[in-house]
Amino acid sequence: MITDLLGASSIQPDVSFEFFPPNTEIGVANLTRSAEELATLNPKFVSVTYGAGGTSRDRTQLAVSHLTATTNLAVAGHLTCVGATRAEVAAVIDDYLAVGVRHIVALRGDPPEGTESIVPGGYQDAVELVAGIRSHVEAAGIKNFQISVGAYPEVHPKASSPRSDLDNLKAKLDAGADRALTQFFFDSDVFLDFVDRARVAGIEAPLVPGIMPINNFAGINRFASRAGASVPRWMHDLFDGLDDNPEVRNLVSAQVTAEQCRRLVAGGVSEFHFYTMNRSELSLATCRALGIRPNEAVAPGPPPIGTSHD
Repeated sequence: MITDLLGASSIQPDVSFEFFPPNTEIGVANLTRSAEELATLNPKFVSVTYGAGGTSRDRTQLAVSHLTATTNLAVAGHLTCVGATRAEVAAVIDDYLAVGVRHIVALRGDPPEGTESIVPGGYQDAVELVAGIRSHVEAAGIKNFQISVGAYPEVHPKASSPRSDLDNLKAKLDAGADRALTQFFFDSDVFLDFVDRARVAGIEAPLVPGIMPINNFAGINRFASRAGASVPRWMHDLFDGLDDNPEVRNLVSAQVTAEQCRRLVAGGVSEFHFYTMNRSELSLATCRALGIRPNEAVAPGPPPIGTSHD
């Protein structure tokens, strides 16, 4: 049994979920259903991503606005600084504030291929972006505003060294961020070692592991190669041929993700951030294994998001 893998625990972890903005009617339906089902787990927050260079900015803001208007979820909007002036970044922050968002996930972001990453007068990196967000919301008189940033247990692909990567993370937190959400990983020891190194480096803020349930193993491999995340050999063997057998793949994936979380809980982790890919089933299964049960009193999820602006 998956629940046997985790063992009894008197402490229920906090969870959060990440969505991406849909651009088709099918995608809208998937997001709607996922938000509705995952809302019953009372997540700490949910977030909505940007595309490279802010390419999905309008759709992201539409999805964020919808979720804040139609659910009781605490919604975090992503914000990147590549390809944007400071005035454009400020306009996005103001749009978020106007719909009640009190949490931003601040990332430098990746530019679309063949374009410049930083425009003249823009924020140069995530450290400057975090400081700019913090200054902007304080000037607006907003209290208890949360900022999350990214972290990389296996080191950012463009970092010159593990130490410089930690120094950059510490600079983002010192600039005003409250926590770091990590890139996904599959070896629990990699994350636990990363936490140990971060603490030695003087980082005291919460470091929340990013968990990626495997909906498509071939897709995960492509994503991992771009993100600098490793996929253990045993996972290749375990998932070999299962992308053509989704029912078995999902059973295997649920057990793998539950075991990963069990190891992290044993290592002292009490919070998880799930990359849902706008699908709820595997995140729901893992949360059940963590002892998190749906709250039947939660109101039904959001109605379908209109696609006229997608």
